[in-house]
Amino acid sequence: MCAKPLKKEPRQVETTGHSWDGIQEYDNPMPRWWVWVFYATIIWGIGYTIAYPAWPLIHEATPGLLGASTRADVEVEIAAVDKANAAIKDKLVAADLNAIGADPELAGYAERAGAAVFRTNCAQCHGSGAAGVVGKGYPNLLDDDWLWGGTMEDIHTTVTHGIRNTTDADARYSEMPKFGTDGILDETQIAQVAEHVLAISGQEHDAALAAEGATVFADNCAACHMEDGKGDRTQGAPNLTDAIWLYGGSREKIIETVTKARFGVMPNWNQRLSEDEIRAVSYYVHSRGGGE
Repeated sequence: MCAKPLKKEPRQVETTGHSWDGIQEYDNPMPRWWVWVFYATIIWGIGYTIAYPAWPLIHEATPGLLGASTRADVEVEIAAVDKANAAIKDKLVAADLNAIGADPELAGYAERAGAAVFRTNCAQCHGSGAAGVVGKGYPNLLDDDWLWGGTMEDIHTTVTHGIRNTTDADARYSEMPKFGTDGILDETQIAQVAEHVLAISGQEHDAALAAEGATVFADNCAACHMEDGKGDRTQGAPNLTDAIWLYGGSREKIIETVTKARFGVMPNWNQRLSEDEIRAVSYYVHSRGGGE
C-alpha cells in the first residue's frame, strides 16, 4: 500500500513585527499590476519634466524639449482677440468722448471693455463696485462729488495723467498745507476751524468756537475751499459743506486733516493702458451714475 503524499503547507507570510492587542500586521506584497502602474507613472513623470517646462531655476524654469509655453499660448489668444477688436478699438479712439454713448455698438463695447479694465486696475482702490473706501482716501465714483470734475473729459484726463504722481508732468496736482505739523496754526486755531467746518457741513458744533474758526478759515482755507467752503475743482479742493468726506468728517478726522494734511496719489495710466482702454474705462466710470 502506497503512502499518501503529505499536504503542502501554504507559504507563511512574514509579519511587519507590529502588533496591536494581539493582532499582527502581515507584510503582504503589493499587487503586481499596481507596482507596474506605479513604475509607469514614475517613467511618465520623468518624461514629462524633460518634454515640458518643469524645474524652477533662478530666473526661469527649464523650457522642455517641446518648447511648450502657456504664456505664449495666452499671448496668441490675446493677439487674436485684439485683431478681432481692432476695428471697434479704432472707432473708440476716433470718437468724440461725449458721443460714445449715442452709438449702441460703441457704448456696448466700451461698457464691457471698461468694466474689465476697471476690475483689473482700479478696483483695488475704488472697490469692485466703484464705491471707494470710506476714510481711506479712495473716492466713491458713484456720486456727484468730484474733486477734479466728473465730465467725460475730466475723467479721461484724470485717468490718463493721474493725481499727484511724479511720473507725469501733466498729473493733477494740489497740496494742502500741514497747518499743525508746520506750525502755521496752533492747536486752538485748528480746533476753532474744525468747529467752523462742522458748522458749514451741518454737523453738531460748538457755536462760539465756530465763530472764531470762521476767521481762521477765511485767512487760511478760503483761497482753496472758497469763502462758502464749497471747494474749487480746478485745484482739487473738496466741498466741505456736503456729507461726503474722503478721509472722514468727524471732529477728530477734521482736526487730523488740518494738522497733518492729506496727499493721495493716483498713478498715470497712460503708461500702462492703451488709449482705447483709457477711453473705455472712462466711459465705464462715467456710466456708473456719478458722471456729470
